[in-house]
Amino acid sequence: MKYLSTRGSQKNLSYNKILLEGLSIDGGLFVPEKLPKFSLSELLEISKLNYYELASEIIHKFTGDDADIKQLREICKRTYQKFNGPDIAPLKDIGGNNFILELFHGPTWAFKDYAMQLLASDFERVLSESNQKSLILGATSGDTGSAALQAFAGKDNLDIFILFPKGRVSPIQEAQMTSIIEDGAHAIQIDGDFDDCQQIVKDIFSDKKYRERVNLSAVNSINWARVVPQIVYYFYSSFKLGAPNQQIAFSVPTGNFGNIYAGLCAKRMGLPIDKLICASNRNNILNRFFNSGLMERKNVEPSLSPSMDIQVSSNFERLLFEIYERDSRKVKFDLEKFKTKGVYEIDKEKLQSLKNDFLSYYLDDEGIVKEIARVYKNNKTIIDPHSACGTYAAEQARKNNEIDKKTPIISLACAHPCKFPDAVYKSIKVKSSLPNGSKDLLSRKKKSLFAPADHNTVKSIIEGYRRL
Repeated sequence: MKYLSTRGSQKNLSYNKILLEGLSIDGGLFVPEKLPKFSLSELLEISKLNYYELASEIIHKFTGDDADIKQLREICKRTYQKFNGPDIAPLKDIGGNNFILELFHGPTWAFKDYAMQLLASDFERVLSESNQKSLILGATSGDTGSAALQAFAGKDNLDIFILFPKGRVSPIQEAQMTSIIEDGAHAIQIDGDFDDCQQIVKDIFSDKKYRERVNLSAVNSINWARVVPQIVYYFYSSFKLGAPNQQIAFSVPTGNFGNIYAGLCAKRMGLPIDKLICASNRNNILNRFFNSGLMERKNVEPSLSPSMDIQVSSNFERLLFEIYERDSRKVKFDLEKFKTKGVYEIDKEKLQSLKNDFLSYYLDDEGIVKEIARVYKNNKTIIDPHSACGTYAAEQARKNNEIDKKTPIISLACAHPCKFPDAVYKSIKVKSSLPNGSKDLLSRKKKSLFAPADHNTVKSIIEGYRRL
């Protein structure tokens, strides 16, 4: 398995190489030269596996000879033993052939744990094998940061710095990040929005001399190794509902496009996915794109679902690469145009071809409050504001007959409702309590750093606090 950049300057790279680099030196994202594909007989065989066995089989398709399958199986087993609940990824029937996939049973109660916990072990594997140290830099709109800091804190061979927008994550998310008191682990509050945080990360990565000197790496979903473990739960949940002999649809709350892109990869690897429903909040740049073909940046508006308060969906670059039939020059041209002018557009024929894979809906704050209440009234199931966008989109696809009644729709519940208590209480007058072992989260000792939305200032802060 070899990898290349969506912007063309790097090719024929190994999995271990792109794991540590995270982002290409040309600013592009790494993708496989060719996605692996499962035959029907192979799908039937792996459908019998438990979660960690399935994860190791799928991930090994992407690591190739860079990781031994036995080693991967042990890493996956060790990783997912940290998860609590009735199953590693429980599937809940909410009626009408609709299901919720609960992806919040990891250490930080969000879907990010499925990849981040495994990624930390994978980093240790590669760094120890090559006798290297690394500086990890990431940006978060909420859940990625807490998952990354929890997974990577306390490692001897790396430092980690996570940027998050000041005042634009939930109090629980902020507490999770800032209560991690470990040498080499730092949360930096940025005076700006998530897109500013993400741009700072990209700007620092564009400094080739600096990234080589500190062995800079990324753990955002811009890192391909973050996408791969997310492919697993699409297979796992589909097998529970009859795949590969049954088509499945998924509704995915979507901000940075990484999670839903993992679903597209699963489909192209042979999983019989009918449609992927892109569910957005009021910052609905992706919904506007899927309706018009126009990617147009507007101002980010704070919402009840802050992890989706995004106007620059970095992972979309990987889809754009496929839309343009892997023409890296065209990708680079459009993304430079987007960076300077805030807009680019694909032609109607290409947009129509995307509709073979995607549907799209969005939900504003008022709708989120109503949707949390609807799901609770019907099923006594409490969902968070992001998951509400997903269940709403699934319901609309049903009403509009865009998904056959015989096709199950799985809505991804990406975060525990306790992370967003105000929105939940506003909707159903119920306080979602913190999981056992975390009742004192808000009163724990906190630490964080602060910076303006300027990459040079952030770089200076990192230099002042890094150990390695």
